[in-house]
Amino acid sequence: MQPTDRAEAHMHRNPPGAPSDRRCMTCRHLQPAAAAAAVLILAACSASGGEDRGEGCPPRPVLDTPPERVVTMDGGSAALLTELGVGGTVVGTAAPDFFDAFPAEERAAFDRIPVIDEGTGNREAVIAADPDLVMGISAYQFGAFDGTPTAEELAAAGIAAHAACDPPGTTEDLSATFAFIEDTAELFGVPARGAALTERMRERVEEAAPGSEAAPVRVLAVSVVPGSGQGVSTVGGRGTANGVITLAGGENIAGDVPLRIADLAPEEVVRRDPEAILILTGFSDLGGQELADAVLEHPVLSRTTAAEDERFAVLPQSTVTSPSVLNAEAVADLSTALHGGKGRR
Repeated sequence: MQPTDRAEAHMHRNPPGAPSDRRCMTCRHLQPAAAAAAVLILAACSASGGEDRGEGCPPRPVLDTPPERVVTMDGGSAALLTELGVGGTVVGTAAPDFFDAFPAEERAAFDRIPVIDEGTGNREAVIAADPDLVMGISAYQFGAFDGTPTAEELAAAGIAAHAACDPPGTTEDLSATFAFIEDTAELFGVPARGAALTERMRERVEEAAPGSEAAPVRVLAVSVVPGSGQGVSTVGGRGTANGVITLAGGENIAGDVPLRIADLAPEEVVRRDPEAILILTGFSDLGGQELADAVLEHPVLSRTTAAEDERFAVLPQSTVTSPSVLNAEAVADLSTALHGGKGRR
């Protein structure tokens, strides 16, 4: 894990929600999905498909039969299995706060899932659940975080590992999410359901896309507001977040940085001058409105066009920074914030 990745992991907290306000252009998701580890922004492997899945990414499982006992390293993976109609195989999950991003009526379906760890997924608890498969939305969930099991440790216990993998280079779409969904559906013997889900998500993205006449809006994504003189940590051009911003008709001001996390000097942020700020809740103790207020009070960030216009969008990081069944809804919500439109149905 790179130093910036580790810093981001340590920043992850369980913040309270924030009240809606005119500054929050889309505030229906102010309850963040704040897992105990920042696994969302750290998916670090090659494209799903082909033999080389990238550094640290478990090889694609080869199973004789569909899994019957599954532990998910995050609630987002459990939600995917539920969406595919195989949620009954989940015998335990870590990081249940990923469920918080879902509407209340959908969260009820997750109540039956035992929580084996509120945090990243303790090795002993995961193995003690006696799964035949452990899955998660990031390769970092398999040994990179303290106490989590490695793929090799799971294999020694007769347990397969399955993780989402990012394609190399700049991310401009949701292809990694769709690959993860379809790979997972294939593993569980329901490929048609996976294809149907990704098709619905593609249609949702197409429906939410701004018209061709709409100029891209320059966007800065922030999850914490730096102190005076500190650099601004934001999302770079690699990873799901850049794909969500691009599909929503935005232009990530750090999209030219070929990393998942980019550090920009405050004066460089002002030079690149974002027109809107995407606030990602879940990495900080502050809620969405509190983060917006902190940007407005920052001696440098307050000089950007976005701050002067008080143009903010607030979304949970779990729907933006990693593969999720809610990625298409994140595109729709951000597109609405940037260009107007239909947003979440």
